[in-house]
Amino acid sequence: MSNQFWLTLLQQHRFIAVIRSPWPSLGHKMAQAAALGGLSLIEITWNSERAPELISQLRTELPHCIIGTGTLLNLEQLEQAIEAGAQFLFTPHVNLTLIAAAVKAGVPIVPGALTPTEIVTAWEAGASCIKVFPIQAAGGASYIKALQGPLGHIPLIPTGGVSLENAQEFLNAGAIAVGLSGELFPKALIATEDWKAIAQRARTLREQLAIPAK
Repeated sequence: MSNQFWLTLLQQHRFIAVIRSPWPSLGHKMAQAAALGGLSLIEITWNSERAPELISQLRTELPHCIIGTGTLLNLEQLEQAIEAGAQFLFTPHVNLTLIAAAVKAGVPIVPGALTPTEIVTAWEAGASCIKVFPIQAAGGASYIKALQGPLGHIPLIPTGGVSLENAQEFLNAGAIAVGLSGELFPKALIATEDWKAIAQRARTLREQLAIPAK
């Protein structure tokens, strides 16, 4: 997938469902609920149980979705993720070796960064866009807005503190998209396996952000 196509997808869908699961069957149900709610960009974190198998399975079962992975910490994990079929890659940090490997493989990579120096370093190394993390600890939407002056040409994806209530604020502040995990998959709904309620939360978010239905 080219970076330009990936950026177009982000501009269209604006939201990434981030799934971290202690066992594959639960992660599978979470992804299915997100897709049922109309979300097309789904991230399975690499520290989920049997993440490669789940990514491969979802690629087959949800061909209308884009399935990626995150929390990649080293080159071995990144290579395994690409082999499993991950269509985009997130890391929590800036690692030039990982960025170069992803660029060579033709898979969009989104490194995690916080300071302007980290953001520019990752961008100049070939990152498709930058994950600003943890955004709430850095000042929330106001921080994204402040970055727009000098760094408005770099597409930013805030995570870590994004909710159904404040997602629009981040987009209004200049973010190309947002990533959301716990707010989309509340522990109480997961415990009761209320997948319909989770799908409805996804629909509500999509409607709030004017994301087109699939």
